[in-house]
Amino acid sequence: MKDSSSLPIPGGIADAASAASAPLATPSARARAQLLFRLENVPFCRWHTKARVIMGSATFFDAFDALSLAFVLPVLVGLWHLSPGQVGLLIAAGYIGQVVGALLFGWVGERYGRVPAISTAVGVMSVMSIACAFAGNYEVLFLLRLLQGIGVGGEVPVAATYINELSQAKGRGRFFVLYELIFPLGLLAAAQVGAFVVPRFGWEYLFLVGGIPGVLILFFMMRLPESPRWLVGKGRLQDADRVIRQVEAATPKRSLDTQHDAAQIEQRVAGLADGIGKQNKASWKELFSVVYRPRTLVVWVLWASSYFVANGINNWLPTLYKTVYHLPPQEALRMASLSNVLSVCAVLVCALFVDRIGRRRWAIGSFIVCGLLLGTLAFLGAKSAWSVMLLGSTAYAVMGTTTVLLYLYTPEIYPTRMRAIGTGLATSWLRAASATAPAVVGFVLTGYGIATVFGMFAAMTVIGLIAARQMIETANRSLEEISP
Repeated sequence: MKDSSSLPIPGGIADAASAASAPLATPSARARAQLLFRLENVPFCRWHTKARVIMGSATFFDAFDALSLAFVLPVLVGLWHLSPGQVGLLIAAGYIGQVVGALLFGWVGERYGRVPAISTAVGVMSVMSIACAFAGNYEVLFLLRLLQGIGVGGEVPVAATYINELSQAKGRGRFFVLYELIFPLGLLAAAQVGAFVVPRFGWEYLFLVGGIPGVLILFFMMRLPESPRWLVGKGRLQDADRVIRQVEAATPKRSLDTQHDAAQIEQRVAGLADGIGKQNKASWKELFSVVYRPRTLVVWVLWASSYFVANGINNWLPTLYKTVYHLPPQEALRMASLSNVLSVCAVLVCALFVDRIGRRRWAIGSFIVCGLLLGTLAFLGAKSAWSVMLLGSTAYAVMGTTTVLLYLYTPEIYPTRMRAIGTGLATSWLRAASATAPAVVGFVLTGYGIATVFGMFAAMTVIGLIAARQMIETANRSLEEISP
């Protein structure tokens, strides 16, 4: 077997990088550094686009399945005579499962690879979505949504890790957020399809629409190459070299020319090798080390606060329009879908400007604007469905940019050796907050009224703002530079 420390480096990079070695770099560390440099040196091309499309298809139906219940509930409230408390618990069931899924598949992604973890998660969420269509009562649907949540919670964080690991430093924000735009598009599709399908064909068909395509996507997903960064981290350098050769074959373009930029290439490779030589063995405990503990605590608060607001609003809006403002089911669903239309537009703007503005400043601005909108709505008393649609839906769209941004930011602040578990653990806080928010809304709505509900959401944005001010800036920096 060929020694992995002497893998051939196409395009003259090996020759350019052989002039000197970093003092701490072992041959193995240097071989890994050369592979990582080659991956960073290829600009975004059709190979990246193909991976983004396939992975994005799974994320689309993840979002669809996550929100489908919200557009089924206005019918089930009357059909099964559900109380506000039961509605909140049924919404929470899926998020409780997502907490388990985020932790479980984060571990699977670190241990067995990103692609096997994502494929299994998609299979679970799709099969359970189909099963939900055949639930005959509240208890069965509660159990099935709980199980489906395990797959839904596992797919997105590991998929975000995978896409991040394929990306280079320059333009990573735009590349990733455009990929992540598929999530609000999935929410939008659930809203639009739900508003059309549920009144005409029945609530069961919405679950089938979300489940059957997910099963078909599995065929393409299982053929995706493994993350080269994960392979390098596991010492599987031959496999990593094979994947990187595919990336290099997809385009002749390079960020640095191997003939004219030899000194700069050597500096990059030596720096990477030095960092690799100093790395510790992967352990989840490192999340709480001196370097990573502040980052971990900040992103936990960001995930919990942003999703408490976003999913608290989005999951309750259809039911609020029907029960509080007494709109017909079809009109309630149509008005609720506006929030997802606005969210898609807001995320597109975020994708275009996030690299220029920066992750930290964008998150700070998002919490400020969202808090002002929700505070105004609470102050006015949320007396009409139109005021909720204009102010509440806009606030949700603004906060939606931060919820997407966190899928970019969180994998950036952790090294490859613990990126999936770090992201999975962080997203478990979004699941916990999303499970708590609907139940709390049901309690507050019953006891204190609709204005207090939006006042509670406004107060939560203040907590998020405090955490956002503690973020580190990661724009246009390589993953290895951000996370030693």
